[in-house]
Amino acid sequence: MRLQKIVNRLQKLHPKEIDLSLDRIQNLCKSLGNPQDKIKAISIVGTNGKYSTIQAMFSILKETNIKCNVYTSPHIKNINERFIFDNKELNNEELANLFEKVENANNNEPITFFEILTAAYFLKASQYPDNINLIETGLFHRFDATNILKNNLASIITSIGLDHLDWLPKSQQNVQKIIYEKTSTLLNSNIIVAKQSNKKITDCIKKTILNNSANKFFYNESYSFTLKENDFFYYEDQFGGIKLPMPNVKGQFQLENISTAIATLRILKNFNLNNQHIKKGITKIINIARLQEINSGKLKKLAKNHRLFVDGSHNPLGAKVLNEYLESLNCNKHIILGMMANKNHNQYMKYFKNFSTLTTVDIPNQPNSIKGKELKDKLNIFTNINYKESIEEAIKSIPVKENDIILITGSLYLAGEVLNLN
Repeated sequence: MRLQKIVNRLQKLHPKEIDLSLDRIQNLCKSLGNPQDKIKAISIVGTNGKYSTIQAMFSILKETNIKCNVYTSPHIKNINERFIFDNKELNNEELANLFEKVENANNNEPITFFEILTAAYFLKASQYPDNINLIETGLFHRFDATNILKNNLASIITSIGLDHLDWLPKSQQNVQKIIYEKTSTLLNSNIIVAKQSNKKITDCIKKTILNNSANKFFYNESYSFTLKENDFFYYEDQFGGIKLPMPNVKGQFQLENISTAIATLRILKNFNLNNQHIKKGITKIINIARLQEINSGKLKKLAKNHRLFVDGSHNPLGAKVLNEYLESLNCNKHIILGMMANKNHNQYMKYFKNFSTLTTVDIPNQPNSIKGKELKDKLNIFTNINYKESIEEAIKSIPVKENDIILITGSLYLAGEVLNLN
């Protein structure tokens, strides 16, 4: 209750949810003693795969007995997920105490919720100067609150695609502008560029970071992986190759994220990392709401013997890689869809092929989401589409047959509701 009261106060410190600027976060951190200057960080920017890449690095580093602090957003089930220190999530009392300290330092000055959360993270992280910080950038990067570090160990560029276009000028709502916003102000330590959806995007990234003096490493040039039969894949970079077991997360796109995580940790060299650490780490990754299979709980009971997945993908690039996984399965697929109002709903759904039914739903507790009925009307190119008010009703209404799967997708906020319901 105390934590929620503080969160409610912090959310009212600025009239806008997002106000792209670095002034407020810099001023607050200055009053806190510039804690961001006292940490060792790996920064992760991109459109898709940031969270998964972080979780892969986190899992591998835990095998080497290296302590990590982790900052991700948004949270799925509770805000504590964003604040991991010394490999552990802060509990409610610890988080409330941290927020109060930063709130007092801010002295009621206007500041966005994400900015004050970021300042709180930096302050707590500075108490663990030997830990490795895995920091996910929020919206874009150039004016994101996380972009006040003066130094870092590395910057990772995950897959970049179209998303959050409503925050760009109408004339600049394109992938080139997104690449510029995400990569033009990266620090000059090491830059690792993950596999991109096409060569044009990779070339645009190369052009944007051309004058950055960082050491640069690109997928397929500096490192790569090959999917092999018999449940293993082969990773290779300048230091040699490793035969690796398949990870405990699903989808080939996760192999791309994991390979980028491995490349980064091997490039940095100072982690005493060996092949066994990597092999064990990639089989223990905790990836909430990223092609997560629900094996027990209230919603699983409604799905009965059918496989139930939840995935928080919410942009066209996410839909593309998610469909690639679905296409690898020889069964009927049923999609339950809820999305935020500012997304390109038809563009998202156009990537899904060969599904049996589509059911739209409302996302509970999200005033900025599109109503399920309106979403159904917007997606009228599909004939096999229905609307149900709740997630439970949607699951119960699906005419499943033996070995069918049910996938709930379209929003991380929907994924959070699903996991809390379950």
